[in-house]
Amino acid sequence: MAAAAAAVRPALPQGPEQRASLLRTPKRRVAAGGRRSLSFAARAGLSSGAKVSIPKQWYNLVADLPVKPPPPLHPQTHQPLDPSDLSPLFPDELIRQEVTDERFVDIPEEVVDVYKPWRPTPLIRARRLEKLLGTPAKIYYKYEGTSPAGSHKPNTAVPQAWYNAAAGVKNVVTETGAGQWGSALSFASSLFGLNCEVWQVRASFDQKPYRRLMMETWGAKVHPSPSEATGAGRAILAADPASPGSLGIAISEAVEVAATNADTKYCLGSVLNHVLLHQTVIGEECLEQLAALGEAPDVVIGCTGGGSNFGGLAFPFMREKLAGRMSPEFRAVEPAACPTLTKGVYAYDFGDTAGLTPLMKMHTLGHGFVPDPIHAGGLRYHGMAPLISHVYELGFMDAVAIQQTECFQAALQFARTEGIIPAPEPTHAIAAAIREALECKKTGEEKVILMAMCGHGHFDLAAYEKYLRGDMVDLSHPAEKLEASLAAVPKI
Repeated sequence: MAAAAAAVRPALPQGPEQRASLLRTPKRRVAAGGRRSLSFAARAGLSSGAKVSIPKQWYNLVADLPVKPPPPLHPQTHQPLDPSDLSPLFPDELIRQEVTDERFVDIPEEVVDVYKPWRPTPLIRARRLEKLLGTPAKIYYKYEGTSPAGSHKPNTAVPQAWYNAAAGVKNVVTETGAGQWGSALSFASSLFGLNCEVWQVRASFDQKPYRRLMMETWGAKVHPSPSEATGAGRAILAADPASPGSLGIAISEAVEVAATNADTKYCLGSVLNHVLLHQTVIGEECLEQLAALGEAPDVVIGCTGGGSNFGGLAFPFMREKLAGRMSPEFRAVEPAACPTLTKGVYAYDFGDTAGLTPLMKMHTLGHGFVPDPIHAGGLRYHGMAPLISHVYELGFMDAVAIQQTECFQAALQFARTEGIIPAPEPTHAIAAAIREALECKKTGEEKVILMAMCGHGHFDLAAYEKYLRGDMVDLSHPAEKLEASLAAVPKI
């Protein structure tokens, strides 16, 4: 599909004069039966007779950006990182994908075969939600909860596991917040004969016991983080025995184990370029699905923690906007308790708490920032994907932070009209989509709103119970806590 589609994609404008700002690109609708081939198996959520395919290539936004993102730096020398510096953590092919400028990367057939039971995922119009809101807007959601792990995370877990297995790796380690990523890597590791060890943020380890059991069912060993199993974990516990943990701490623990064991590699569920690359199967499918309906989005909305879900949906649409074929706005939604884009600084910082990773130019709250234990555990990360941060700095997207009680109110509206109980993370996208739809109600605009529905909340019902009982409270970051954390950001 992707090769055929690439053959009919108009060339991107070259040069600063031709390549206008994304914010100034004129809107163009995509007609049904137009740019993309539709001679594939039908999938739920489309009009009768519409057909879509599993992409055959991942898309790399870096190839089409007018300004390339700043390089990562070595944590000791502060010089641009050599790809070989990543070899203790990743197999060669994933390192190549991390640094490539190629526009498209072929998806191995072995990976496509694993995708087939749940991809393409459905694009669904939320008609009942529209009716409840009384909005003239159309709301579409791309639903990733049909995967075995219940989220978008297997889109990258499967290729990461496959590339590691193909390189002869026996053991992989990782971090997880809510458990979506840990579940996905546990699932993928079981398919390719890998031993999988997971450090789960303690707040989520305690809140979501069935995610841990899910990982263990697929054969993974799971630790609460911070743990006594690593030097990084022991240091955190010595300073704060009651630490709720964070994704930054869990990353430190997993990276430490990978870096000190030659038979072990590290897998990451978000942030890095190759992870966002793999997630573009979401947006590539969605482009084809909307084209079949004769639609193009006016606004693309997704939650952001590390950025892979948002980037996976948005990046293919950014390509189309750069080429002048459509003109959507892009909106990232983050928790008010961890406002990386809206309150963080754009600076070189470590991706983990202990300072073991390369320095990345990104929006950050400081690598020592430990967010309050909100229920959207997958969004409790101090940083943001460097590529998302770069695009944000270029003005190609905006961001908003929303409190968790508004998000869960939106989740109930969604569940009681559309039937799907969302994970806490995508409730942020739902809340922002509802805000947009209600604004359309005021203005009369018939906008097309596209949102990323990255997973179901079947293992997150304790959070819903807390909200329904009236026990959920909004959490925010104390100014002094944020100031102290930002003060520790390296001065580079």
